[in-house]
Amino acid sequence: MDFIISYFSSLNPASFVSALPGNIAQGIIWGLMALGVFITYKLLHFADLTVDGSFATGGAVTGILLLNGVPIWIAMIVALIAGLLTGLITGLLHTLLGIPDILAGILTQIALYSINLNIMGKANLPVSYRNYDLLISGSNILWAIIIGLTFAFIVIAAMYWYFGTEQGSTIRSTGSNPAMSKAQGINISTAKVIALSLSNGLVALSGALLAQYQGFADINMGRGAIVIGLAAVIIGQVLGEALFRKHINFVIRLVFVIVGGILYYIAMGIVLWLKMPTDDTKLFTAVIVAIFLAVPYLKHKKSTSFKKVAKQNLKSANEEGTKNA
Repeated sequence: MDFIISYFSSLNPASFVSALPGNIAQGIIWGLMALGVFITYKLLHFADLTVDGSFATGGAVTGILLLNGVPIWIAMIVALIAGLLTGLITGLLHTLLGIPDILAGILTQIALYSINLNIMGKANLPVSYRNYDLLISGSNILWAIIIGLTFAFIVIAAMYWYFGTEQGSTIRSTGSNPAMSKAQGINISTAKVIALSLSNGLVALSGALLAQYQGFADINMGRGAIVIGLAAVIIGQVLGEALFRKHINFVIRLVFVIVGGILYYIAMGIVLWLKMPTDDTKLFTAVIVAIFLAVPYLKHKKSTSFKKVAKQNLKSANEEGTKNA
């Protein structure tokens, strides 16, 4: 009992509050990455593991270009293009060579580890605001949040527009029903390649932002990115559907992906504030994702249970009997 009292008395709420803006800023950046995961996971129903590599590619390209005197805007555009190419490779491995989606992503991810090392020349590159004119930096959290939200607004608006076009609709159709889409004359291979390219381009862009925010590009900065992206997507989906129910639309889903990223990093902030072992961070992440993945299934199972169906049928029969009487 004394240990529990001592443990909770050692927790300082002020330290959690002071760390909260930083958690929000990181959550927005990772939320942008999760929007890329949303394209493949929710729209295309493609299990793409390329993102662990393409996220680091965005940081690596940004870091090496800054080191060589390239302006930050150009560096970020090149990082975006590099991400597009990584998605293109995964798409071609899957569509042209017939490699299953998971294996295609893993192959590209493994290759990117060596490619990223060759780009940077070493495992870590400093990207300090003291040496470079950066767009975003962890030294100014408020500005980082503003820039992050600005990027989020632009990306969400662009995605809302694009996936309402004919080409964007073919991607959504391909993900929903590939066989029917193919029967309607849609080239589903092209749709998959485009979606994977756009997804990883967005992931690389967020990697470029994170490298600036944390002050360095690292070969392992994308490790576990797919899990964090899935966490943001699932948390946002569950929360959005709980709040809006049947009124949730595409743009609200996109917004709640960003919200999911923020909530995930706040949850991680709470875990660290509670002085949980940092070595167990990945374990906590897996638990959080598992819980939110299970919620939609359990909710659907509950709504379609025999007991509930029987109750609804009995209610309908009683109402019909009352009406006839």
